[in-house]
This record gives sequence, C-alpha cells and structure tokens, in this order.
Amino acid sequence: MRWKVSFRPEIRGDIAEAYSWYEQRRPGLGFDFVAAVIAVFESLADNPNLNARRSQRQNVRWRMPKRFPYRVVYEVRKEENAVLVVAVLHAARHHRHWRQRTDESID
Repeated sequence: MRWKVSFRPEIRGDIAEAYSWYEQRRPGLGFDFVAAVIAVFESLADNPNLNARRSQRQNVRWRMPKRFPYRVVYEVRKEENAVLVVAVLHAARHHRHWRQRTDESID
C-alpha cells in the first residue's frame, strides 16, 4: 500500500535555499542534493513509519537523505493514509524550526 505524500508550501523554499548553497560550492552538487531529497520523498510513500517518532504528542518523524546533513521532517497521518512533509532543514537547526510548521507547541 502506498501512502499519499503532500508538502507544506515552505518546502520549496527550503530546497531552493539548500540547492543554491550547494551549487555555489560545486556545480552539480545542488542537483545531487535535490535528487537525494526526492529519493526520501519517494521512500516515504512506501514506508513512512521506518524512522522513530520525534514528538511525544504527534506522529512527527524525520529521515536523512544520503550524503547530506539535512532532515526531511514529516508527519504521519495514519487515519488518512497520508504523510505531510513539513520541512527540509539542515540537521544542525534547532527543533523549533520544524515545530513552527506543525500544530505542536514549542517546549
């Protein structure tokens, strides 16, 4: 069974920002980053429950793309058989950045 994967509008900006940063470092690296993130999106449709929950109150998880220190943060909505990708953020960023995009309050 495939899960429906949808995205918050901010995802486009997250990816574009990282793409630009990597492309400035080495031409083609930005494309590699985008391809790695898309691979994560595709894997979420197959099995979004593979990674551990990162929130006690919500079914929020994240998966890291290969080669890049980023998190694809997503919420699993079992009753809808859906996944909502809420952020694509550098792994060093504080959890408040993705929590602002969910209904979860900041601790």
